[in-house]
Amino acid sequence: MRFDTKIGIVVRSDLAAWQRLNVTAFLASAVAGVDGILGEPYEDGSGNRYLPMFGQPVLVYEADAEGLARVHARGLARGADMAVYIEEMFKTGNDVDNRAAVRAVDAEGMPLVGLAVHGPRNGIDKMLKGLRLHP
Repeated sequence: MRFDTKIGIVVRSDLAAWQRLNVTAFLASAVAGVDGILGEPYEDGSGNRYLPMFGQPVLVYEADAEGLARVHARGLARGADMAVYIEEMFKTGNDVDNRAAVRAVDAEGMPLVGLAVHGPRNGIDKMLKGLRLHP
């Protein structure tokens, strides 16, 4: 099945494994907030219900700091729906401090460790061009 939209998450390649997983989870939660992106709840054969998940694939990429900055700049230029995760967010413990950390840096100097994008497939493909899928 081919989707009209695409979900892409980009994680900085030099992070520790636990950081990559943490960043991916937080960024996916941002995309989950987009109206209509979650499918229906699941139910097993015994009648137990489970939370809904994305109704389309999520592609996870890796990039170095320069690659992340390039994707971020492309996204800003396109007005893309993005979520960001910066280095300072590893030191905070709550959403209020996370937002303050992001607000404290300019877009050009943002110390990105990851970002998520969602939007029309062709635009997202252009933003992510040149990145490789996370191994």
